[in-house]
Amino acid sequence: MKKSVTAKLKTKNKTDSYNLVTKESIVPCLPQNKPEYKQMLANISERLPAVKEASSNFYKSHSQFMSVTVDVTALTPIRAMKFTLAEIENTKTALTESYFKAKKARIKLERWESKLEETKDPFEGQLLELKIERMQVAMEHSKELVGGAVRKLNAFINQYNNLLVHAKKEGITEEKYEKEEVKYHIMTAIKQALIAARASGGRIDEGNHIYFFELGINGAQAQLELEAYLHAEMELLKEGKAPTHEMTIQWMEALADKWADNPRLFAERRGFTLLDEQSLVNHVPAEILKEVS
Repeated sequence: MKKSVTAKLKTKNKTDSYNLVTKESIVPCLPQNKPEYKQMLANISERLPAVKEASSNFYKSHSQFMSVTVDVTALTPIRAMKFTLAEIENTKTALTESYFKAKKARIKLERWESKLEETKDPFEGQLLELKIERMQVAMEHSKELVGGAVRKLNAFINQYNNLLVHAKKEGITEEKYEKEEVKYHIMTAIKQALIAARASGGRIDEGNHIYFFELGINGAQAQLELEAYLHAEMELLKEGKAPTHEMTIQWMEALADKWADNPRLFAERRGFTLLDEQSLVNHVPAEILKEVS
């Protein structure tokens, strides 16, 4: 058995699901009365290395394009940073979990290799060798997944830095996040109302009327603003000009500024304070600092 163990140790981490497909060991698994499989295996053996190389470009859930267009859709910079940081945290957690899984797999592998050296039962030895080989395949595949996760993590960290530069900020605080929520929710309500109106003859749907109400914005005024914007787009189209996405964003930002105080006024009418500064981790009122000192 020791010779077999030595051979396994020499080939450790070299076995993978790609070269297994082209090994002679797969032949007994095929129908013996169909010789055409021989040609298929030869073709696979020739072309599979290139496929393996190409596959290494992926092994991540989404492309960078999808990450910044479909996954992170926030219209305001700090909200975009929040979602980006969440992706960073999720990916970091997944990498941490991969570390522990890999460590556990190595321990199992070493245990089986140790048992393989000690066993005198040839059948038990063959089963242990099979376990070892299967674990090696799984570990090789895990390395590709970890590589994809590392690339994703690096991309999102770079995107976070890009957002900081774009917003001209050195970092974000809980206070900045809370204060920007007003603009984020107003712009989101406008975006959703516009999309719904385009699909329903220019009318804001019930769900977004509820959203406007919760933000302290009159639904009739929102409908009027939306109709005026859609009319402006139609006038451009009649002139042979194309309305732009940037034009829509600027309109949304203007309305967010116009209605910026509405959520606070509605919250105060119901007895709430829109921002409790005492409950922020990055903001301590001067009077409290005096009391503590």
